[in-house]
Amino acid sequence: MPIQNLISLQRVLRSVPASNKDHLLEQLSALLGAGAPDLDTQVALQSMIDRERLGSTGIGDGVALPHGRLKGLTQAIGAFVTLEHEIDYNSLDRKPVRMAFALLVPDSATQEHLQLLRELAIIFSNKNVREHLLHAASAEEMYRTLTGSPPDR
Repeated sequence: MPIQNLISLQRVLRSVPASNKDHLLEQLSALLGAGAPDLDTQVALQSMIDRERLGSTGIGDGVALPHGRLKGLTQAIGAFVTLEHEIDYNSLDRKPVRMAFALLVPDSATQEHLQLLRELAIIFSNKNVREHLLHAASAEEMYRTLTGSPPDR
């Protein structure tokens, strides 16, 4: 699934103030609910918290990929933020996080879930992409970097 099918411009934010992992997950769940009125943001938050309990989704190089599965969700949905200040996330490389891409998938979408996580990991493994996202002047620029296309308004 192309990344532009996961996110929209309204689910991309720059310089989000988050003091810790829990606060970041709360903000991401609210952002995931933007433009998705049927999404219960508390259920989304709990899904990501439950996944974090299994092990950190901080993949390294300042990136976190919090994710979860939701019953009743009809298609995968994502949100992306850069943070105002880095936070401790208990990442695999023990480095703080400066950006996060949250992903929710339908409960039954096991293969799609793994494929999307793989694609996101490839995107964020590129140092140039990470640097461009961190130094982007706007959410629109971050959206274009992630999707390679102009934002849908």
